[in-house]
Amino acid sequence: MATFVDEVRLYLRAGDGGNGCMSIRREKFKPLAGPDGGDGGNGGDIVLVADPDVTTLLTYHHTPHQRSDAGGFGMGDYRNGTQGRDLELPVPVGTVVRDSDGEVLIDLDTAGMRFVAAEGGLGGRGNNSLASSKRKAPGFALLGTPGDELELVLELKTVADVALVGYPSAGKSSLIAAMSAAKPKIADYPFTTLHPNLGVIETGNSRFTMADVPGLIEGASEGRGLGLEFLRHVERCEALLHVLDCATLEPGRDPLSDLDVILAELDAYEVPEGQTPLTQRPAIVALNKIDVPDGRELAEFVRPELEERGFKVMLVSTVSHEGLRELGFALGEIVEAARERRVDDDQHRERIVIRPKAVDENDFTIRVEGGTWGDIYRILGRKPERWVAQTDFANDEAVGYLADRLAKLGLEDALVAKGAQAGSTVVIGPGDGMIFDWEPTLSSAAEVMTARGTDIRFEERTRRTTKERRDDYYKWMDAKASARAELEQEREAGLWRESDEAADSPENSR
Repeated sequence: MATFVDEVRLYLRAGDGGNGCMSIRREKFKPLAGPDGGDGGNGGDIVLVADPDVTTLLTYHHTPHQRSDAGGFGMGDYRNGTQGRDLELPVPVGTVVRDSDGEVLIDLDTAGMRFVAAEGGLGGRGNNSLASSKRKAPGFALLGTPGDELELVLELKTVADVALVGYPSAGKSSLIAAMSAAKPKIADYPFTTLHPNLGVIETGNSRFTMADVPGLIEGASEGRGLGLEFLRHVERCEALLHVLDCATLEPGRDPLSDLDVILAELDAYEVPEGQTPLTQRPAIVALNKIDVPDGRELAEFVRPELEERGFKVMLVSTVSHEGLRELGFALGEIVEAARERRVDDDQHRERIVIRPKAVDENDFTIRVEGGTWGDIYRILGRKPERWVAQTDFANDEAVGYLADRLAKLGLEDALVAKGAQAGSTVVIGPGDGMIFDWEPTLSSAAEVMTARGTDIRFEERTRRTTKERRDDYYKWMDAKASARAELEQEREAGLWRESDEAADSPENSR
């Protein structure tokens, strides 16, 4: 069973925003007292947090699908929806976050760094918050937007001050176990170390970390052995400690040839832009296993030649601990010098200037695409895409509100500048998006009223106004007077008499 994972693929789904509520407050003797629909809650974000207590990505190897909570929907009586809880994913310090195309998004190389990997959707506004002096009783609410859904690749690169470099079974694990409290696996066969081990070294006033990484063989830069899995963890180290085996029994191997192979592989590995190549970093050569007589003799023999190459050479033994104290002080000097250089570089680093967005800068772009039946005008931008996602297209008033927002954004003027005409096909958003047959906003108020959607509340009026009731009363009184005049004319003409009317009454028919 795997206990260390340094690369995983994550599938993230942030929570959706809740829908706003369309509600009308009702009171005694006042059935339409005003809008009281609440807003929907925002969906929860998914945040990656660099945690020094986490050392592996094994958790996300078993559970690659992560999802945050959705926001609650708004309700009447001014009740807003609940906010979706953010989901925090702790990752080891030194985790590099890439998108599905391999582009680096962020390098979490400092403890406590936070990165919002997937943003939750926005909650829709209720009709109470949409009310204004011109729209006192909105008959619609905005929908919540969906949360981000994406795929990320997490790659762990060990953060340490010194990296142990050498052939398999050169004694790297034994060296870090002897100099620190680390307990790596130690055995007499190659590739005992399958994942990095970190140890803390204290020498005088210096304190630094040392990384024991899998062994390096010829062709590692091309993926042989543990190859790139090894070299990836050397990138961040300030100094290298070449551990050479002076008591190997393998034919054709000696400390000088081993060092040449290691340097060739380090030189072939391409580090990220802006970092110092691995072969140009401070390095110390440790000739190991001098507790063996033949090993000590070989170490004394090759030491002058290594010093001629410019290396500082230390003779050590992990069994007798000979030379380990001096090696620790030598590494501490290199680490402290590197830290001073880093502080100086940070002080002279170019400042990042964040400039505010210009007032007249558009929040969208229009791209003209050729289609079978003519040009298609595709609108891309965070605002128009979000507004379309929030619109309930089954509500005419909501569609009219969307048209007003797009017009205020300057979208119609931009379409005219691109050559769009009435009836042109407009698509908002990437892919299929939302397709419209564009009709420009008309200028006069009467034309605007005919061009906008209708509101059913203004079409079905069940209560008559005072003027309508007065007119109906006058019409009824006029009709009654007209009927009396007609009867009087018939009586005067002799068509009927009052005695006839009395004879036909129910009382005389008994």
